[in-house]
Amino acid sequence: MNEEPHIVKLIKAELARQGRSITWLAAQLGCTRQNAYKIFNRPWIYTDLLLKISDLLDYDFFQCFTDWRKERKKD
Repeated sequence: MNEEPHIVKLIKAELARQGRSITWLAAQLGCTRQNAYKIFNRPWIYTDLLLKISDLLDYDFFQCFTDWRKERKKD
C-alpha cells in the first residue's frame, strides 16, 4: 500500500520548484516567518490554510490525497 502523502514535504517541494521560500509564503499568508515554520513543524494542517497555500502556489495539494486514496482502494 502506498504511504499517505506528507503534506509539509509536498508544500516544501513545490516552494522549491517555484524558487520561493518559506519567508515568501509567510508574507503571502500574513504571518511571521516563525509562525510559518511552526506550521511546517506540525504533523497536520488546517484545510482552510491548505486551500490558501494551494491558491498561492497554484497547486492542488488536495489532489495528492485524492490520488493516494484512489491508489489505496486499488490495493
